[in-house]
Amino acid sequence: MKTLRILSLGAGVQSSTLALMIEKGEVPMVDGAIFSDTMGEPTAVYEWLNWLKKQLSFPVYVVSKGSLIEDLKSSNNDVYKRGVSIPMFTKNKITGKKGIIRRACTTTYKIEVITKKIRELLGVGYRKKVSKDTRVEMLMGISYDEIIRMKTNHLKYVTNTYPLVDKRMRRSHCLEWMKKNNYPTPPRSACTFCPYHSNTEWKRIKENKKEWDNVVKLDGILRSGLYGLERKEVEYFLHKDCVPLDQADLRTNVEKGQPELPWEDFGQLDNCDTGICGV
Repeated sequence: MKTLRILSLGAGVQSSTLALMIEKGEVPMVDGAIFSDTMGEPTAVYEWLNWLKKQLSFPVYVVSKGSLIEDLKSSNNDVYKRGVSIPMFTKNKITGKKGIIRRACTTTYKIEVITKKIRELLGVGYRKKVSKDTRVEMLMGISYDEIIRMKTNHLKYVTNTYPLVDKRMRRSHCLEWMKKNNYPTPPRSACTFCPYHSNTEWKRIKENKKEWDNVVKLDGILRSGLYGLERKEVEYFLHKDCVPLDQADLRTNVEKGQPELPWEDFGQLDNCDTGICGV
């Protein structure tokens, strides 16, 4: 039987902790890690990834379908790009009714790209079937507080495993583990323009003027939607309040004098139920 152990690496807090735990022997060794690059992560994540790769003895494969930002811009100009849709918020100009559009970006720019690399590592050619005696164990950086994001892989030859959940490690425990082992604190991992961001995360993005200006510009470009979407009566927004990003009130509930929400700092990444983004 042919077996392969792969770490799905998002280069955020949880998956980085898991990678270093593997390196220190606290979790069994893997054959490699795969980082799928949308080319839209914060600069801090790319800097962290470069540092992390130097700490690991196993290979880190960086793969990409291309720039999600550029594909979004192209799709806005009636150039169809398959699977480019991000979960933008919508507002009807006449009724004021709000909604959210279908998300396809994680599947297209993360899952499919990782799967392609796994097939390459297995030596399986294009459109060839994976043999029945092949097994892939995919280690996912989901922590115990995100247990709802645990999923069964749709590929029969791939089994998702969750070492952090098995160890009952929450995100806070990961940060404690990093500090205890004298490692720096990893950045949060997610595209700079992800509509699932909390106000706290939007404020983190705003700290980098160049990244913030680029996201504000993208927000404006996408106001009319993507190719194939109804545009006449509906406007599209990156912020959940359905206002231009540079006009959004980014104060937290506490800053507004309201009760603190326990999930406020984490945004809505749990809505991204694939378990790939934000780890």
